[in-house]
Amino acid sequence: MVKTDISGVVPFISEDKLLSLSGEALRAHELLESGAGAGGEYTGWVRLPESPDRAELLRIKRAAERIKNDSDTLVVIGIGGSYLGARAAIELLKSPEHNLLKGDTPKVIFAGNNLSGAHLGRMMDFVSDGDFCVNVVSKSGTTTEPAVAFRLFRELLEKKYGRAGASRRIYATTDRSRGALRMMADSAGYETFVVPDDIGGRYSVLTAVGLLPIAVAGLDVERILEGALHERRALSGKTAENEAWRFAMARQALYRAGKKVEVLACFEPEFRFMGEWWKQLFGESEGKNGGGLFPASVEYTADLHSMGQYIQDGERTLVETFVSFESPERLRVPEDAGNLDGLNYLAGRSLSEVNRIALEATKEAHVKGGVPCIELKTGAITEETLGALVYFFEFACGLSAYMQGVNPFDQPGVEEYKRNMFRLLGKPGF
Repeated sequence: MVKTDISGVVPFISEDKLLSLSGEALRAHELLESGAGAGGEYTGWVRLPESPDRAELLRIKRAAERIKNDSDTLVVIGIGGSYLGARAAIELLKSPEHNLLKGDTPKVIFAGNNLSGAHLGRMMDFVSDGDFCVNVVSKSGTTTEPAVAFRLFRELLEKKYGRAGASRRIYATTDRSRGALRMMADSAGYETFVVPDDIGGRYSVLTAVGLLPIAVAGLDVERILEGALHERRALSGKTAENEAWRFAMARQALYRAGKKVEVLACFEPEFRFMGEWWKQLFGESEGKNGGGLFPASVEYTADLHSMGQYIQDGERTLVETFVSFESPERLRVPEDAGNLDGLNYLAGRSLSEVNRIALEATKEAHVKGGVPCIELKTGAITEETLGALVYFFEFACGLSAYMQGVNPFDQPGVEEYKRNMFRLLGKPGF
């Protein structure tokens, strides 16, 4: 379960001021639960942990086992919510270097999230000498970046295995009944999984969109869903003690007090891509009508030696949210007879203790420097913790966006660059 520590906010916003937003949080909560708010047709994720599609989940696990048996590598093709959650989960629970580690599961690589020919070419070279499968994730099948990548990897599969063999190695996660990818999958005989109609991309980690790649990586998707269910129950209370309310109220109070940027910080390198997923979740949900906190992320302690300078002494428009995990005491600092580095004062202490003290020291320094700090405290890095954290952020984001007065589930601004690109590329109709 996620706990929200707002002690680093109180020096800037009084507890009474925060509690004055409880009525808004209650209304936002009721809108999420009822689906009566703007974009309410996309709130299927709210109750998903209570009743996941068990038949779909069984097919996901069976497909993951086939991919493991058939392939050295799974290529996941998607952009935005079609890949960020899966990559974030795999990197958090395994490692950002998971493809370099010894193991009995395929490598999982992600394509279709850019238009760089150099990058895609290197990825195609990477898989060409071994056996690979493709999981293409797209509601429509016409989004430019993944559609281009899918054409290239599909052609590579067909050259290597023939058209029928390629079709057996392609898994499409798409609309239940409509769209170009659905038509292609039905025609070619790809195995398909569903992007639910009532769940938008950035809220889809706990569906087949995220769960199939996560399962291929050897992670326990049942435990992830159990963690999400536990968090769902923990956030059911409609009181100011609700941890997601506390986070949303703190964010909104600080935004209204003039803060402009929220920096998500963590002292675990495995968390870096969770920050990328979080940035899309909050950026697309709240960045509308000329408003919203700009989401940024940092990786500590590394960024304390770079971005730490700005956070400590730069413009005071920042809010900082720390995510902290319980860490096992695996490594201890050894004694050194020479002590030339002066570290013997740490000898015998665990790195997890040193890392925790670094967090506390950073939080203390930043609050003193004028940066309000929120800390989200979780358990150890496990599948259950991941599921809880994903659900917590999704629910808190929905609450915060409704409190801000915007639709958490649309992204109208994303279309502007597409229209310009289509026109410049000469797409018919543009």
